[in-house]
Amino acid sequence: MTTRYAFLVDTYATELLKVLSVWAMADDADLDVRPRDGDPRGRTLREHMMHQCQSEHGWFANMLGITAPGEVLPAERTRIGFLRHYAAAARFRLNALRGRDDAWWEQDVAFFEVQRPRTWVMTRRIAHTSHHRGQQTALLRMLGRALHSTYGPTADTGGLPKDKAPVVYAYDDVAALLAGEARGGDKRAIAPFAARPVTELP
Repeated sequence: MTTRYAFLVDTYATELLKVLSVWAMADDADLDVRPRDGDPRGRTLREHMMHQCQSEHGWFANMLGITAPGEVLPAERTRIGFLRHYAAAARFRLNALRGRDDAWWEQDVAFFEVQRPRTWVMTRRIAHTSHHRGQQTALLRMLGRALHSTYGPTADTGGLPKDKAPVVYAYDDVAALLAGEARGGDKRAIAPFAARPVTELP
């Protein structure tokens, strides 16, 4: 369907792949490690995965009127279980969004205690997901994992744009990611870490 808000749908499609890509960067042994040992304030990766599934379900069902079939959380709460479950639910939501017209996007709906148009809700949903993904990549860095690109270069793909570092995505699409991770991991190779400062400071 042609709509002036197709860019929101396209952005959600890329966010779906980015969420799964970050989860794929973790090892199974990482899922229950906290940012600071003994401090319950910091979520583990497994808790982040649970929150993503629950929060996105709540926003889409209650604010956008789109409810993915099945349970909110996977029966198998392993890394591959979360990857498969979130991918299926998010793809259902993506396909539903592709069928909505401009009038639907512009309609005001309940956003907690206030009214906001669905365009606003969707923009905030994308920002919410990105916020948590940043927390997860920080935790993965603390755990010593190599980070593929999610938006641009990382220290592991060559540094900063000023260093002409490449963008290296772990997988090209969701299907390749799920198939690769089911085989134990088949991410695109990245070069060994180049020991250069990852900073814009002089």
